[in-house]
Amino acid sequence: MSWKMYEIDRAAHDLVLKFRDKDVLGESHKMRMTTAYGLERFWGEHLRLQRESQDKADFWKATWDELCKIMRQAGIQIPNDRVTANSATIKTMTDQLWDFDQEQRKIALAVLVEFCDSLVWWTQRHKKPRNGAGGSSNARP
Repeated sequence: MSWKMYEIDRAAHDLVLKFRDKDVLGESHKMRMTTAYGLERFWGEHLRLQRESQDKADFWKATWDELCKIMRQAGIQIPNDRVTANSATIKTMTDQLWDFDQEQRKIALAVLVEFCDSLVWWTQRHKKPRNGAGGSSNARP
């Protein structure tokens, strides 16, 4: 088996740029913290956020979808069914995640952590300044 580049950092960069104008990049820090709670909770967060902010929910879902794409390239198929507000479809999806192969789960979680670390990195580089904020604190004399 040869080494493959899955371009995790590039995928994170592209997601950050895609969502930069939607004022949701602070979610990348929350995503990184959520990785400690497992795939099921990470996946489900987009459903909770739909009640609060569709843009935040979309950022989380896009991150999940990108993780699934990266893992498919690595030969691991993470469940990613389309889910409605219907409790039955949510239960089906979470059951699939809870039944997900343990070894593949460990790999997917490790990749998710790396992916979220990259999201945080690119968030720090591309976030828009707050209103009234001055220039970059990284300016050189």
